[in-house]
Amino acid sequence: MSLDPLITVVSVLGLAAFTVSGVIEAKRKEMDLVGAAAVAFITAVGGGTVRDILLGRYPIFWIADQRYALGIFALAVVSFYSLRTARLASSAILVPDALGLGLFTVTGASYALASHASLAIASLLGVITGVFGGVLRDVVCNEIPTVFARTQLYATCALAGAWVYLLLGAAGVVADVTIPAGVLATFALRIAAVRFDLRLPGPR
Repeated sequence: MSLDPLITVVSVLGLAAFTVSGVIEAKRKEMDLVGAAAVAFITAVGGGTVRDILLGRYPIFWIADQRYALGIFALAVVSFYSLRTARLASSAILVPDALGLGLFTVTGASYALASHASLAIASLLGVITGVFGGVLRDVVCNEIPTVFARTQLYATCALAGAWVYLLLGAAGVVADVTIPAGVLATFALRIAAVRFDLRLPGPR
């Protein structure tokens, strides 16, 4: 299975969304430009790096094409100075993070399918690609990673979005529909989870 050209666009958008989310979190922690750029870079490339390692895709995407790294750092600098006077609440990260989660979940699942993985493994690779950048961001910023905390749905949103993308594709729906559908499902579920405090049931 070959990758749809739309996946490249989605990948770039995902990198941009996670870059901004990294800068926002770094600004909330009162980091300087270097710290913000480092957090943004780790957040943006973390999930895709793990995906490429697990799938044996070498060289890793941002090493193979320097434009990814250069674009991330450029956007991080622009975002840092654009937000220099903004007072950022903890909820400011929600939209870019949810968007990045959806975009990277679909790209991860797509790359897995292109490597001839099963649907189940592709869904897991989608989740890993979607959440790992945020995990690294939270660890670097001295926060409990959202995916590990008992909070609103996070990884579950990625898993649901991955299956929307995969099942539509298995049913023969064209990529121009399956890709946006998977991204939107992940994004909408994450926003709804925060808005309505949706959580997995805990032990009694």
